[in-house]
Amino acid sequence: MKTNMDLPQEWKHTTNIYEVNVRQYTKEGTFRAFEKEMPRLKNMGVKTLWFMPITPIAQQNKKGSLGSPYAASDYTSINPEFGTMDDFKHLVNEAHRLGFKVIIDWVANHTGWDHIWTKTNPEFYLKENGTFKMASGMDDIIELDYENQEMRKAMIDAMKFWIEETDIDGFRCDLASWVTVDFWKEARPEVEKIKPLFWIGEFDELESPEYGKVFDASYSWKWMHKSAEFYKDNQPIHELVDLLRKYSQIGDSSMRAWFTSNHDENSWNGTEYEKYGDITKPMAIFSATWNGIPLLYSGQELPNLKRLEFFEKDPIEWTNDCKMADFYKTLLNLKSSNPALRGGDSNVVTYLLNTSKNDKIFAYIRKNKWNEVLVVLNFSKENVEFTIDDENVSGIFKNIFDGTKRDFNTGKNFSFKISDYAVFE
Repeated sequence: MKTNMDLPQEWKHTTNIYEVNVRQYTKEGTFRAFEKEMPRLKNMGVKTLWFMPITPIAQQNKKGSLGSPYAASDYTSINPEFGTMDDFKHLVNEAHRLGFKVIIDWVANHTGWDHIWTKTNPEFYLKENGTFKMASGMDDIIELDYENQEMRKAMIDAMKFWIEETDIDGFRCDLASWVTVDFWKEARPEVEKIKPLFWIGEFDELESPEYGKVFDASYSWKWMHKSAEFYKDNQPIHELVDLLRKYSQIGDSSMRAWFTSNHDENSWNGTEYEKYGDITKPMAIFSATWNGIPLLYSGQELPNLKRLEFFEKDPIEWTNDCKMADFYKTLLNLKSSNPALRGGDSNVVTYLLNTSKNDKIFAYIRKNKWNEVLVVLNFSKENVEFTIDDENVSGIFKNIFDGTKRDFNTGKNFSFKISDYAVFE
């Protein structure tokens, strides 16, 4: 019998997502090799594993020697690079035994040039100049025709296949807003006839609000770009605050995923350290404690300091010492255990705090009844002496990183060095 915690409408509020790049995760680059890493990730507090596309890769017009996982040649089989269907089923079963949820990347907008449908059902595709229509700016993929009802049915059947065959818990939908929203409205209830699922879409709800009504969570692209510009171009902090207010106005019907890295960012724009420099850790803390879902990428716990090749074998260079693992463990455990950090819950109220250095310090407190989490971040590139001048902060708190207690009734002054942060509960 299912408990409340098995329903996505419950566990989604306290979860986090860890993106698995199977190709680069281990030297072997297989499901079986990754499986050995799962106890470590469980210990780190990871709740949901998102696997980048696990379907076979099209060979025609492929990029590099291995091709892009986002150029599928078949929606209902396994990329042999990673192993077999039985290997993946074994992985999902083991993940469930350890308490993880498992979601897979679903690429509904396009396929590779020699996808099986190009032979069996060429009418499933958009056409241009007498051939299949190439996807915008990407010559290894071709676009599907969502006016075609048979194609839509075949796509839904393919999604159902993975639930029935492997018992996954949901989908991360690639370029979700490049697919007509009425498809997702049709697909979700149809696929969920099998079981309730978790759906995260790659779109920004500020740009595509109608998609937020279908998905449990969405991306925060505007925030990611704005926060990187903020650091590189020394922009004023109030521009970040203004953008966060816009996200908050969306309400709690859906959630944002907050991140400092992912597969696209790491490979094409640089690691989180290239983008955020001194405020990398404060940005990671923000991602784990603001309203929504924290999203981590393979190797951030090391930390991985290289841009991983996208179309070639380029394994993460693991050592026995994941220097950031305890940092993330502390944050992820707080996120899942403290009701004040529940994402998408209207019982939680977030207050931006007034400090004596609002142009350098970003501080907020999140409250859910008697549970409170206080976050103080140095978003500047200098040392800062400041006080929190805000009636929303009072009482005794515990610092989650060092366990020390602090009474905010007797003093609210801080002395932060560059990169400093504090999180209290």
